[in-house]
Amino acid sequence: MKPSIRSIPVKTASADYPVYVGHGLFAEIPRRLGLAKSPRRVFVLSSPEIWSLWGERLLAAFPDTAAPTVLFLPAGERYKRMAQVERLAAELAKAGADRSSLLIAFGGGIVGDVGGFLAAIYMRGIEYVQVPTTLLAQVDSSVGGKTGANLAVGKNLIGSFHHPRAVFADIEVLQTLPDRELRAGLFESVKAGVIRDAALFRFMEKNADSILGREPAALQRVIEASIRMKAEVVGIDERESGLRMILNFGHTLGHAIEAATHYRSLLHGEAIAWGMLAALQIAVSRGTLGPDQAERIAAAIESYGPLPPFRSTADRLLDAAGRDKKNRAGKRRFVLPKGIGDAVVVEDVTVAEMETAAQWVVRQARR
Repeated sequence: MKPSIRSIPVKTASADYPVYVGHGLFAEIPRRLGLAKSPRRVFVLSSPEIWSLWGERLLAAFPDTAAPTVLFLPAGERYKRMAQVERLAAELAKAGADRSSLLIAFGGGIVGDVGGFLAAIYMRGIEYVQVPTTLLAQVDSSVGGKTGANLAVGKNLIGSFHHPRAVFADIEVLQTLPDRELRAGLFESVKAGVIRDAALFRFMEKNADSILGREPAALQRVIEASIRMKAEVVGIDERESGLRMILNFGHTLGHAIEAATHYRSLLHGEAIAWGMLAALQIAVSRGTLGPDQAERIAAAIESYGPLPPFRSTADRLLDAAGRDKKNRAGKRRFVLPKGIGDAVVVEDVTVAEMETAAQWVVRQARR
């Protein structure tokens, strides 16, 4: 039996919207958004690969009189750049998009981030909807209003907060997701369990076979729990001034790994998994986390692997980490687990600790 459609509310100081999770959600989009009889223009941003698999299914949900105009963003982190944002904005303008238009970001995290940023700045802001098609985008990047693009020197250094009108996380699309992409998303859900949801962590720890086997009920439980955790955190701290920082567990060195390898060697979730393993080294060495719990966390991460190798140097990672946007007033902010289901943001991680963690992860990644 397919799980039912659930609606998870996201409520922040500036936004209030639902995240729908379930099967067969594409057919629900026009009705739930009131688009069937609306005169507003609808645009869809997608990647060619996703569109070839699911585009007809999405279009079939719209009446012929309200068929959306489709724009494309090539797949890959190297296309998450301002040149693409400018190109897409020009295409919107040529197609007659105005302030009443709606943009649907239909793809993975890159499409969602670029689509959200495009919606945030086009004509000083239009509404958009997230329809994430990867597990990572469903459990993480589609929720919370962060949008942006990369610079050559660092990830997400240009962006804005612009919440979607709604998010539609259809579990059916995960059946065509490559195994590597599925695992990359599951690393983010492990992260969610480590930092704030011990029950989610235990479920993922004990049910890796069912989850990796894409059993619908198991996937839906992981997705819902991950989204609820993030919605709760974002509701408390919308602009990442405090609690929301814990969502960056694994991201300091994870983003550095992505930048140092030119966004070509690893998927985002894989880089974050390496970053989490490196952060465990710091947590154990300074006594923030006991070795037994560190071993459980590492084992859970590895159970959703394998993690692909990468080649870099510790110096390159440290240089990239120094440009991380989480740093404030010369202080390097770092997220460390205190226990399974609990994490803390620290600002006193030393250069020596960073060097040791960077050297460790570089050695491990070469094996």
